[in-house]
Amino acid sequence: MKKRVLIFLCILLTISLAGCSNKLVSNIDISNSSYEEILKAAKGSTVNFYGYGGDEVMNKWFDTEVIPQMKEKYDIKVKRIGMDIENILNQLLSEKQVNNSKGVIDVVWINGENFKTAKDNDLLFGPFVEKLPNYKNYVDIKSEGVNIDFGTNVDGMEAPWGKAQFAVIKNSSNINEAITNTENLKEAIKKYPGKFTYPALPDFTGSAFVRNVIYDIVGYDNVKNLPEDEEKVKEAIKPAIDYLNEIKPYLWNKGKTYPQTASQLDNMYSDNEVYFDMTYSPNGVMSRVNSGEFSKDTEIIEFDKGNISNTHFLAIPKSSQNHAGAMVLIDYLMSIESQSSKSNIENWGDTTVLDIDKINDKEKSKFSDSIIIEKSVPELKAGLVPIIEKIWIEEVLESEK
Repeated sequence: MKKRVLIFLCILLTISLAGCSNKLVSNIDISNSSYEEILKAAKGSTVNFYGYGGDEVMNKWFDTEVIPQMKEKYDIKVKRIGMDIENILNQLLSEKQVNNSKGVIDVVWINGENFKTAKDNDLLFGPFVEKLPNYKNYVDIKSEGVNIDFGTNVDGMEAPWGKAQFAVIKNSSNINEAITNTENLKEAIKKYPGKFTYPALPDFTGSAFVRNVIYDIVGYDNVKNLPEDEEKVKEAIKPAIDYLNEIKPYLWNKGKTYPQTASQLDNMYSDNEVYFDMTYSPNGVMSRVNSGEFSKDTEIIEFDKGNISNTHFLAIPKSSQNHAGAMVLIDYLMSIESQSSKSNIENWGDTTVLDIDKINDKEKSKFSDSIIIEKSVPELKAGLVPIIEKIWIEEVLESEK
């Protein structure tokens, strides 16, 4: 009787949370299995992919490129479920608290402080990346960007999927001035009042802008090893906070309010309400230029001291019922075919994570559309990010200066 009740509860749970696999996969011992055995175990199963669903360009690419290819090549059905990462982590934490090993999330799109939270709370399966052929064949597995995620050691618990590079962009038909650092930027902001703003923190893009300001004014080397202590961080980044308060009266709406999301700022830029925008995907910007959404006079601003760059990853929850299927999906997403399609500005425009030097000349041509900012600086430790965001809210957003 108890067994029937448990089965019934599992069915209810899986229906409400997007459904278990059509074929329930007994998780094989990955450490003692070859990739061929993993492929065999995954065949005919369903993989539930969870991640941010607010990027319609990414959604379209995934639905029209990834899902059909996974079915055709591997007989694996992929379901993409859009959900904010905070809700994903809360679900995984809840499953752990009730000792539920029958979760419905198979692959998570993740990085930064969210990966640290998941890893610290023992929510992830692995290590698993060394089993993936495309990881071993085409990724620079010794690079810091692959092994360190916002200061946290990856330890094989997540696989690199793509690279993000932060950049401020400008409409050069409105802004003729050359901008190569925060001082140039400040001069332009003051010259064109009301035409610059940035998303309110903790928006991901707005937070990156503030960190890039800190890097340019304070210096990356002076903040990278800061302790996770609010008072010490506040003291170290004070020149950057002073800068943000100095430009505040010259921002859109005189800095009284800020866009709530990067998407809102995109729309303001598209409507020429502001002359600047910012992005974590320079290739995506060029795609919007080509489509006519953004002005043809849009230019990427590269800071002399570097633009923030990071890697975004894919992880497998420990509670997933389909570790094999998850691994096959992740391996495909690191393939030359998938990565080149993803990097094409007509599709998503996300920068490839593959090491181009490991790809033959014929395949390299598929990546020719990618825009890469040469000078880049890494992200801070994950624990420093929320501290900086809190300081910005208290010292800039809520400041009456």
